[in-house]
Amino acid sequence: MRLSLVETTDPRVYDDAVRNLPITSALQGWGYGEARRTLGQTPLRYLITQDGRTVGAVQLLRKRLVPGFSTLYAPRGPALESLDLLPAFAEAVRRVARPTDALLKVEPPVPFLADDSVILPESYGPLRRADPEQPEHTIVADLTRSEQDMMAGLSSMARRNIRTAEKLGVVAGRDDDFEAFWEIFTATNERARLGAFPREYYETMLREGNAHGGEAYIVLSRYQGRALAGGFFLAMGKGTYYLFGGSVRDDRVDEQGNPLKDAKAPDAFYWNAMLDAKRHGYELFDFWGIPRVLDESKHSYGVFKMKLKFSEQRVWYPAYDLNLNPAAPAIVRALRWRKTQNNLRKRGSADDVL
Repeated sequence: MRLSLVETTDPRVYDDAVRNLPITSALQGWGYGEARRTLGQTPLRYLITQDGRTVGAVQLLRKRLVPGFSTLYAPRGPALESLDLLPAFAEAVRRVARPTDALLKVEPPVPFLADDSVILPESYGPLRRADPEQPEHTIVADLTRSEQDMMAGLSSMARRNIRTAEKLGVVAGRDDDFEAFWEIFTATNERARLGAFPREYYETMLREGNAHGGEAYIVLSRYQGRALAGGFFLAMGKGTYYLFGGSVRDDRVDEQGNPLKDAKAPDAFYWNAMLDAKRHGYELFDFWGIPRVLDESKHSYGVFKMKLKFSEQRVWYPAYDLNLNPAAPAIVRALRWRKTQNNLRKRGSADDVL
């Protein structure tokens, strides 16, 4: 089998292909690549063809390392008709790669159930299992069920908290208030020492994610008008992905000076985000990231427990590398070291950010 990579500069043609392929992800959408451009990465978009027929699409991010070397990265990609195409896709990348491209990293957007009986593929042709850039472990929810079945699938605590939020008048849904989202997001990052990209990155993703065929949107949960929890979603095809968000503490008091009741705004946020996605026709809700190793002393454990209240379907998205240059093994080691040092400097921990 021989595949060809045909470069395209037409965002609508590209996003139309990505949106309609059965194996796909919003991170392969044009808008995500434009956001990455603000970080100094160069997005390259290709239609993957076989005998003149489009069988896939891929967005490769060229990331400069040091003078003379770069990597090619397909975030949650490529988008394909079948995983059987991956070996031939890898060979097609070899033919378009520059001599300075040392490594190809792919993250095929097919979730494997996180079950001891499931054996993850160690390779696809020349592609070999490797460390991912996006969260490898995550939780997903099936939105094709009825609303009643979705509610029944929540934990008893989640159902109770949702009812409490409703009684207190919490309102949650899509919202255009980027400033409110930014306040929540930055407060969460500072509290948990997660780190973040420059604001331009998120603003670009919100704008460009809506421009050509995908969808980018914000969901906020408000109590007495104030946004207390929320998140940023990127959607494409049948899936929506909760990429960024969090919550803030409500330190307000009532007329008597007593602290306001806990309105359970985060629970209202998650539930209404799921309902919103279902009503917009999405079938997969990706909660985006849980820790590989559970540690109750870490912030990530609380994030895991919150997401688990809304779905217990844990999955893996394994990544794979292809060496394009003899220097690739040394570069992989250097990248791993740099990532560890960045985490230690910014967060005091070598653990990856979800």
